[in-house]
Amino acid sequence: MSSYALAIGYALFLWWFSTGVILYLNGLPARTYKTSLIAATGLMLLLVVAIYLVRDRYDLWGAYLGFTAGVLVWGWLEMVYFMGLITGPHKKPCPLGCTGWRRFLLALGTSLYHELLLLLIAAVLIALTWDAANQLGTWTFVILWLMRWSAKLNLFLGVPNLNEDWLPEHVRFITSYLRKRPMNLLFPISVSVATVVMSLLVEAALELPTAEFAGVSLILAATLLALAILEHWFLVLPLADAALWRWVTTSGDRANTDSEPGLVYKQRVD
Repeated sequence: MSSYALAIGYALFLWWFSTGVILYLNGLPARTYKTSLIAATGLMLLLVVAIYLVRDRYDLWGAYLGFTAGVLVWGWLEMVYFMGLITGPHKKPCPLGCTGWRRFLLALGTSLYHELLLLLIAAVLIALTWDAANQLGTWTFVILWLMRWSAKLNLFLGVPNLNEDWLPEHVRFITSYLRKRPMNLLFPISVSVATVVMSLLVEAALELPTAEFAGVSLILAATLLALAILEHWFLVLPLADAALWRWVTTSGDRANTDSEPGLVYKQRVD
């Protein structure tokens, strides 16, 4: 079981540390964004290549490399939105009295180009690993993608904790499309379905050899899904999740400390 414990610890650290790095870069002056985005884009391209190169590696190195690449490719997508490179055609607050489908379509317009980019990246990863032995990088990306959509819908329908103070100033207008409510009907469904899937992944992993590719891959994916579920609960429970990244937001002179925590999905309707 030590292999599984290592996998869980690694997934936790990668999620926590990579989120902190993105928070730090988002909090720097806007004049640094160009350099950060150029460097991050170069790294992202290398990571996509890495996912392709390990597609036939059915060993522990292949599992960890694929998982790491999937998480960090997602991190690049977070950066390009929050730094304003790729967002959507609509960049205005929700009009007063706007409800129903019009409110939904305007909210979608705040991130339409970014959503299309997500679809493109997902299609590329699926094509690169189609019918391959190692698809963990792709599945890691898909987990983050689906849980992000779940979180965005819950934020749109209404949750108690919006944490709008964490958003960068230039995208804070999107909070006008969110609702602050004790609960919405989608939330229990989202959490329940994700929890069932996570349990099935863990159950399958426990039936496999603990030091081989398949079992470790399932545990890495299950841990990431568990973190996404936890972040869903952060939306409704009175927990100070921002404290997890206090080491970033309180370190040095921060030009903008209202970046958003939560690499997995907490984009607040981006």
